[in-house]
Amino acid sequence: MLSIIKSMSLQGLEGFLVDVEVDVSAGIPNWDIVGLPDISIKEAKERVKIAIKNSGYEFKSRKIVVNLAPANTKKEGPQFDLPIAIGILVAFEEIKRQDFSKTIFLGELSLEGQIKPINGILPMCIEAKKLGIKNVIVPKENAEEAAIVEDIEVIGVEELKEVVYYLNDEIYIKPTYVNIEELFMNTKEYQLDFSEVKGQENIKRALEIAAAGGHNCLLVGSPGAGKTMMVRRIPSILPDLSFEEALEVTKIHSIAGTLPQNVPIITTRPYRSPHHTVSISSLVGGGRIPKPGEISLAHNGVLFLDELPEFNKNTLEVLRGPLEDKKVTISRVNAALTYPCDFMLVASMNPCPCGFYGSKEKECTCTQEAINKYMNKISGPLLDRIDIQVEVMPVKYQKLKEDGQAETSKNIRERVNKARKIQIERYGNYGIYSNSQLTPKLIDIYCKIDSKSSKLLQIAFENLHLSARAYNRILKVARTIADLEQKENIEAKHIAEAIQYRSLDKKYFNN
Repeated sequence: MLSIIKSMSLQGLEGFLVDVEVDVSAGIPNWDIVGLPDISIKEAKERVKIAIKNSGYEFKSRKIVVNLAPANTKKEGPQFDLPIAIGILVAFEEIKRQDFSKTIFLGELSLEGQIKPINGILPMCIEAKKLGIKNVIVPKENAEEAAIVEDIEVIGVEELKEVVYYLNDEIYIKPTYVNIEELFMNTKEYQLDFSEVKGQENIKRALEIAAAGGHNCLLVGSPGAGKTMMVRRIPSILPDLSFEEALEVTKIHSIAGTLPQNVPIITTRPYRSPHHTVSISSLVGGGRIPKPGEISLAHNGVLFLDELPEFNKNTLEVLRGPLEDKKVTISRVNAALTYPCDFMLVASMNPCPCGFYGSKEKECTCTQEAINKYMNKISGPLLDRIDIQVEVMPVKYQKLKEDGQAETSKNIRERVNKARKIQIERYGNYGIYSNSQLTPKLIDIYCKIDSKSSKLLQIAFENLHLSARAYNRILKVARTIADLEQKENIEAKHIAEAIQYRSLDKKYFNN
């Protein structure tokens, strides 16, 4: 007897429909799974067989062939355990229903018949909806994540026999429903707040501009100046995540298996801080079974690289393409997988190996040759891709003992949200959300400057030896500064402030 059960698989961030065709016939008992299955699917034979037995059903000695169509596309993952088991039970006539054309099954089976959660539920359900699927049967722990997708009925199940009872109309399982608006309203409060930071008003201002425009940022300063402390508070001032952005972020974390437990959708911007020993594949993605890397897990959020020169230089150079293209492509024999990686890069570093070059508090013990070698670990092309570069000085004692609370992250975030709203409305027809995403063509349209501002830029170029890419980045930052002031046109003062955020080019990187 032949049965056809529908399931889903993933290729990068996109799901695709898989027909699980199960044929059970008389003959020498044998079991084959064909259709380019990976090892985890081939191993399903023993899991499914024992799970069916331990669920109270007889596993008959027959010739069984399972085909995963389309046969020319590689399939990966344990989510085919449940559809294979259902297909066999339909062929064994344990399940009476025959029409499953509008239903997909996803889930891994344990040996005792329990249905275990899997990764990538959200992107698979999004694609299922596009293909006209009406019902999705998934592990109970994945049900709320699947229910984020509207207009499909999600049935969360815990064991194989429960699915059989449900399909035979012996029990009723209430579909899972998620209130998306409530999830966004209950966004968690941040434990770290800028109100806890004494002084450093210039750094707070730079980080506010970076957050408002999505600009890459580099902090250079001596140990103990507060670089890491302030960067850890950046998530508290980032603009609110839209539903579309939240879906993109959740899809990536769902595939990577990093979605927090009992969190159906991520409602706050990601913050990733990999150690400087991170490998290239861990940073940009890849591996034997390709998975998103840190840059994709930071999509629509922040990637923080602490002690930037300590990272392997080859690893840092790999970032150059993704920083420009906002996506990374991983090529394999069977396919090329593309993951989005539109993140805000924030990095910190010391000004020299000992950390005290230019410090008024402690004398630097490094030779000029050692300083130059240390700084040259950061290549010019990578530095050019960083819009804002600021020097962090230690806080004076008088600032530390001052009474009174500094401005809260909530107040800063309100200004950031207003500026980002202006950008979203301005670029609504171009599919971008922030000034950092402006192309050269859009810069010509939205970053026009007057003669006074143009003269300022000319002086900066002659003194700082800036590149053409730095010219565009100054204009982008100036556009964000104007947006924070809710000014329609870029003024000379906005250009002047933006130029200040490139001053480290001369002080540290042009020796």
